[in-house]
Amino acid sequence: MISKVETVIRQIQEGSEEPVCAYLYDLAGIQEQVRQMLQHMPQHTSLFYAIKANPDPRIIEALLPWVKGFEVASIGELLKVRRISVQVPILFGGPGKKEAELEQALEHRVTLLHVESLLELRRLIAIAKRKKQVASILLRINLRSSTLPRTKIVMGGGPSPFGLDEEWVEQAIQIIREEGAGAVHLRGFHFHSLSNNTDARLHAEMIDLYLNKVKAWQDAYGIQVDVVNAGGGFGVTYDGSPGFDWPLFTSLLKQSEARKQLDGVQLYFEPGRILVADHGYYATEVTDIKVSHGEQFAVIRGGTHHNRLPASWGHNHPFHVMATEHWAHSYARPEVKQSEVHIVGELCTPKDRMHSNAEVELLRVGDIVVFEKSGAYCWTISHHDFLGHPHPAFHYLTEGNDHVNSDEAFQSASR
Repeated sequence: MISKVETVIRQIQEGSEEPVCAYLYDLAGIQEQVRQMLQHMPQHTSLFYAIKANPDPRIIEALLPWVKGFEVASIGELLKVRRISVQVPILFGGPGKKEAELEQALEHRVTLLHVESLLELRRLIAIAKRKKQVASILLRINLRSSTLPRTKIVMGGGPSPFGLDEEWVEQAIQIIREEGAGAVHLRGFHFHSLSNNTDARLHAEMIDLYLNKVKAWQDAYGIQVDVVNAGGGFGVTYDGSPGFDWPLFTSLLKQSEARKQLDGVQLYFEPGRILVADHGYYATEVTDIKVSHGEQFAVIRGGTHHNRLPASWGHNHPFHVMATEHWAHSYARPEVKQSEVHIVGELCTPKDRMHSNAEVELLRVGDIVVFEKSGAYCWTISHHDFLGHPHPAFHYLTEGNDHVNSDEAFQSASR
C-alpha cells in the first residue's frame, strides 16, 4: 500500500507548483479490514461505524455495504449519513441532545436513541407523544465498577457526563412504564466506558460485566432485552507497540458464558478508530530546515491545524520520509543527515509539532513526510482555519490503481 500511496503523492507533486499537502484515504483497505473483522465475529453480533472517528462522506459510502449501520453523536452527523442512505440503520448517542435534535432524530427514522439522563427520557416521551410516534431506545448506563480497564480516555465507572448511573436503572424503567407507554420502546442497554483500549482480554471481561448486569436487570425488572450495545473503544497504537487483538477478542466472545445466558440478544459494537486509523495518510512537503540552539527543525507545509492528534494525545506521530528530487534552485538544498530533527508545522506556535527528536537517515527540503495512521481523529478534530492557511487536498484510493481527488469524491458523494 505504501508504494501505491507514494505513486499518488508523486502525481500530486508533479501536477502542482505548490508544496504537497494532502490526505490520502485507502477506501479499499478500510473495506478489507472490516471484511476480515466480520469473519471473526460470532453469531448475533454486529458492527456499526462511529463516524466521529472520520465522517468523510466517501468513507461512509465505502463502509455502507459492510457495516450494520452507523453511530452518530449529533444531527450534523446524522444528516451526513442520511445524505448517503435514507434506509441504513443509525444509532444516535451523545450526552446533550436538545429537543430539536430529538425531534429530527424521529423525523429521520433513527433506529435506536441512546438515552443518557432521566430528563432526556422525559423530553423524548413528550416529543414522541406529540408526534404520535414510538421511539426505540437503549438506556446508556454508567456502571459503578472498579473492574473496568483503565485507558487514556475513561468515560465510565466513575463521575461522568455520559449515561445514567446504574442506580437509576429502576427509576428509568418505571418512567418508561408509567409515562412512556406507547411513546418509547425500551430495546435494551448501551455501555461505552472507555476509549482506545488495547487489551483484548480485559475488553472481553468488560463485555461479560455488561452482559451479566443486563441479565440481572432483565430478571429483576421483568423486561425483555433485544439489544446490548457494548460501544467501541478498541485501541490503536502509534508507537509501534501491538494494537487491539481482534481475533483474540472475538474468540473470547464466542466462549463467553455471559453471552450464552442472553441467548438471542443482539450484541452491537460501534468502533470508529480501529476501522479507519491505519488507512489514512497525511503527506506534507518539507519547506525549510534550520538549526536553532544546536537542534534541527524541519518545517512542513501543514501541521497540527490539519492533524491535531499528536498534539492532542501528546505523542510523536509515526511517519516515513519519501525522498524526491523536487529542487529547481541554484542555491544549496538544506538537509538533515543521520541525525535527529524536530518535525514542526507552519503555525506560529511552539505547540505545532508533529514529532520530536525524530531520527532520520536523510531529510531534505522538498522531500515529503508521510504521516501514517492518519485515518482517525486527525483532520476533523483540527483547528483548520487558524492563521488562514489553505486546507490540504483529499485523495481516495480505491480498488486496483484507481484514485479520485476531493472534487471528484464530492460529486460522487452528492449524487
